Amino acid sequence: MTQQLTRPAPGRRAPARGAALLVALVLLSVVATLAAGMIWQQWRGVQVEAAERSRAQTAWLLQGALDWARLILREDARSGRATSLNEPWATPLAEARLSSFLASDRDNNADSGPEAFLAGAISDAQARYNLRNLLAAGKVVPAQLAVLQQLCSSVGLGPDSAERVANGLLDASRTDGEDAPLAPQQMADLAWLGLDAVAIERLSSVAVLLPLATPINLNTASREVLAAVVPGLDLGSADRLLQQRARQPLRTLAEAAELLGKGVTLNEPDVDVKSSFFEVRGRIRLEQRVLEVQSLVQRRNGLQVVVIQRQQHSSAIAGPR
Repeated sequence: MTQQLTRPAPGRRAPARGAALLVALVLLSVVATLAAGMIWQQWRGVQVEAAERSRAQTAWLLQGALDWARLILREDARSGRATSLNEPWATPLAEARLSSFLASDRDNNADSGPEAFLAGAISDAQARYNLRNLLAAGKVVPAQLAVLQQLCSSVGLGPDSAERVANGLLDASRTDGEDAPLAPQQMADLAWLGLDAVAIERLSSVAVLLPLATPINLNTASREVLAAVVPGLDLGSADRLLQQRARQPLRTLAEAAELLGKGVTLNEPDVDVKSSFFEVRGRIRLEQRVLEVQSLVQRRNGLQVVVIQRQQHSSAIAGPR
């Protein structure tokens, strides 16, 4: 008998070809996924490097702006004049383009560089009532509490806000107990005493929290602050003082007393015509990043301008949708 050979049916090779095709598709998807991941990692690295470069550039520019502000305040102290709003430091810097200063070499077109804009301002911190004046010899001074109550009323806050701030600062000043609360160092810290964000914002327009007790400056304070701090001074007389100092800054307290006349008392620990504490604000916008820095500086003897506090806030500009 002869053995008859048979060929496999053509349909039996289909499973093998289907499995090979499936393996090829799986390998292709794996390769595509790995390639996409590598591209994303590279793009992410470029973005991180660009953000870090932008942050470093803005930090250096703002540091330079702060040094420039300190130089202005130092030169102003060299003159020996009273601190007033007629001086160069009181002129704010409107947003100015700095892209041309960031070009790497002279062959680069300034318009092709990153868009950088700088703005800044210097304000007299002693133009507002200093909350440190509330305490003396470990107690709340009634006259100073009355000043703060009047200021709270002028910004739409109740007298209980003034009492809460005074009692909170008093409790924080007693460091003999382990349960003593933290002492606020800036206006935002008043939230520790139970004030909400709206109350702090309103109070910040007429009050400040400095490291030590200071007088207000008659040449820079608002009429509300002047009327609250100076005994016998009403808002009308405060308006006349503002008009007079706009024409000619007050050079001495004696000159201010002569201008205000009888019935108005100027207590030297509470008022002055010079300032030592200033707030320097800088804002830089570089491409899609915005960096804002607020510094509290103190002008000391020997023409020193020292940074006491520094706050920094960074944000991103939302692009078009």
